[in-house]
Amino acid sequence: MFENFIDILKEELVPALGCTEPIAIAYAAAKAREVLGEFPEKITVECSGNIIKNVKGVTVPTTNNLKGIDISAILGVVGGNASKKLEVLSEVKDEHIEKTKELAESGICEVKHIKNVENLYINVILKAKEHDASVTISNGHTNIVKIMKDGMIILENNDSVVQESKIDKSNLNIKNIYEFAETVDVNLLKDVLDKQIEYNTRIAEEGLKNKYGANVGESLLKYYGSDVKVLAKAYAAAGSDARMSGCTLPVVINSGSGNQGITVSIPIIVYAQHLNVGMEKLYRALTLSNLIAIHQKKGLGKLSAYCGAVSAACGAGAGIAYLHGESFEIITRTITNTIANVSGIVCDGAKPSCAAKIASSVDAAIMGYHMAINGNTFACGEGLVKEDIEETIHSICKMGKDGMKETDIEIINLMIS
Repeated sequence: MFENFIDILKEELVPALGCTEPIAIAYAAAKAREVLGEFPEKITVECSGNIIKNVKGVTVPTTNNLKGIDISAILGVVGGNASKKLEVLSEVKDEHIEKTKELAESGICEVKHIKNVENLYINVILKAKEHDASVTISNGHTNIVKIMKDGMIILENNDSVVQESKIDKSNLNIKNIYEFAETVDVNLLKDVLDKQIEYNTRIAEEGLKNKYGANVGESLLKYYGSDVKVLAKAYAAAGSDARMSGCTLPVVINSGSGNQGITVSIPIIVYAQHLNVGMEKLYRALTLSNLIAIHQKKGLGKLSAYCGAVSAACGAGAGIAYLHGESFEIITRTITNTIANVSGIVCDGAKPSCAAKIASSVDAAIMGYHMAINGNTFACGEGLVKEDIEETIHSICKMGKDGMKETDIEIINLMIS
């Protein structure tokens, strides 16, 4: 029943350099440059409102302080390596950044907001004197659904528009995830989880060591102390501080998001160190956390008005409960308490305040766990809470994906007005 859960984790938990939306634009642009075969005279980026929302306020990695869709696309053309996918900008040099600045000032890149497309939609069109090329990404940050050159279709994958992954996720539910985390041979997941531990810990430490964004992680430690509950929030927030402000360290993502990858892992790593549990227990807790987050995002979609830090923090709370040796019932109550509390946090794009939303979500998860072990759980009929954990998750996902569509549109309109 669970044989594909390993494949799901290996597919979802991959390294990415920088916020994944500007990286997706850079990847599409680098791929289009590869197809064109020469340097373009004009770049056009057509993208959905959610892409605009998630690129507008975040620093493009490797650039120190440059922001914007045009910067992401131009840098992808100038210095990107498409074969690196989500690490497309890992080979960028100072001369590439300077060239990008010059081209941006020249107006080489035009950005267009395209409506009535998938929430995650990017189309990069490059034009030279005699040739043109375009690359379209939809529904996944590296999910190329069409490549064209000189009006001819080179690649078209209509099936991928509907679903980026070919791995069946229908068996994902909290009970199956818990049983899998309890019984899986962790050696089969060691490589991918070791990388998540290494990469995400490193960027969290970097975020506390140096000044990034609004320094949320640093503020938490300075004013709230060094209790493990504070450390879990502070380290997770610090990883986002760094990531949203252009740090060049990669992270292992979850559900297409670096912030979610940080949120599902760092609080558990901090608690594992505090509790002095062995690596096997940590691997199992991370397995539980990652899959719970993926399960929720399956129902929410890649991008929406619902803040992904919340679904990721539900996973972290469950993992923290698991590290303490709690029962399946306590784990489900922790999830319920978390999403009943902070499911109203909206996504208004990738930017430094994501670190604060992560801290709030992790705080809600820790509180939700402590409520659960004290015998307190939000009851069926209270808001969106249902009798069963899966029904509760379904109601939250339906609210986030369908109910918040108009909210998403209004957020985007306010951000680009």
